[in-house]
Amino acid sequence: MAAAFLLPLESAAQNKGYDVFTPISKYMACGDADRLSAWFSDNLEITIFTTSNNSSSNQARQIMKSFFKSYTPRSFEISHKAGRSNMKYALGTLNAGGEMFLVTIFVNLKDTDYRIQQIKIERLD
Repeated sequence: MAAAFLLPLESAAQNKGYDVFTPISKYMACGDADRLSAWFSDNLEITIFTTSNNSSSNQARQIMKSFFKSYTPRSFEISHKAGRSNMKYALGTLNAGGEMFLVTIFVNLKDTDYRIQQIKIERLD
């Protein structure tokens, strides 16, 4: 329920040049799948290692919960951001469960808000 209260404030802020990746990064870093899922599109692609799923936002939330349970996040840092006004992506490094992961996040503008269209998590060697 808390995510529902945060969404309007974050959405309003997005319209003023707000960086959509700021809250997304925070939720990745603390492993909060519930708050992270507030940013999901109705349907999105989620890839963890070599398994890719086209999922509803609820299914994707469960997938992320399971991932965070197996790999407890310690930190998440975005190293690169790019895109156009209606589509953006970020590359980041997730330190979780004693391993390092490369995370790619794509967001698209839907109506007046950005929503996560794709999350890809790969192990770093």
